[in-house]
Amino acid sequence: MKKYQFKPKLLMTIATLLVMALCIRSGFWQYGKAQARIVAQQQIDQGLAQAPVQLTASIRDNDQWRFKRITFKGVYMPEYEIVLDNRVHAGKAGYQIMTPVKVEGDEEYVLVNRGWVEGNLNRDAPVYETPSGEHTFVGDLFFPLDKVFTLEAEHDPNAEWEPLWQHIDMPRYQSLVPFKVKPYIVRLALSNGAGGFVREWPVPKSRITLHLGYAYQWFGFAFTFFVIYVVLNLKQLKKRK
Repeated sequence: MKKYQFKPKLLMTIATLLVMALCIRSGFWQYGKAQARIVAQQQIDQGLAQAPVQLTASIRDNDQWRFKRITFKGVYMPEYEIVLDNRVHAGKAGYQIMTPVKVEGDEEYVLVNRGWVEGNLNRDAPVYETPSGEHTFVGDLFFPLDKVFTLEAEHDPNAEWEPLWQHIDMPRYQSLVPFKVKPYIVRLALSNGAGGFVREWPVPKSRITLHLGYAYQWFGFAFTFFVIYVVLNLKQLKKRK
């Protein structure tokens, strides 16, 4: 029977420990992101399962209102619409249409994301209709990032409104329009027909499996490096004559 002796080398041991620590840390990082998305998805499911809450002035960026579904009455004001460029749906390039709404009984407007419309190869501005008159809106709250990196030029206040944007930047939008705007966006519900387009809003659960897969992959790397380390440092003992 062959006999082996484990004789690890110092430099290889240090290198293996460092690599394994990095892999394990990356695995737990991805696992933590998956758990955070699971919690977020639970909050979304709970919020959307409840009856819509009436829009009030007290709604601001806090955990109490995240993922809540709200309802309100108002009128579209398309003069200061935002057309978000480079939005992909089902493998096709297009735009998301965001239109401010004058809310009934509220001095602040709210920006409503009406959904996705398909673009064309000529990159022409999308053609769509904005219904007039008062509508009842139902949708979920979305709080965009406060700080967005963009290469867009500063808007000239004396120039005509430029609707084509690359990113949604709420502080910038609030500073450019001549009316007060709430600090969040309402993503129009699929069941609400108030001038909506294609609406398949991203949800955390769509990436939970992805993050778990990455986590298991990193843990697998750590185990693989450990096995390689052990194999490379096993020395077969020579038989005595």
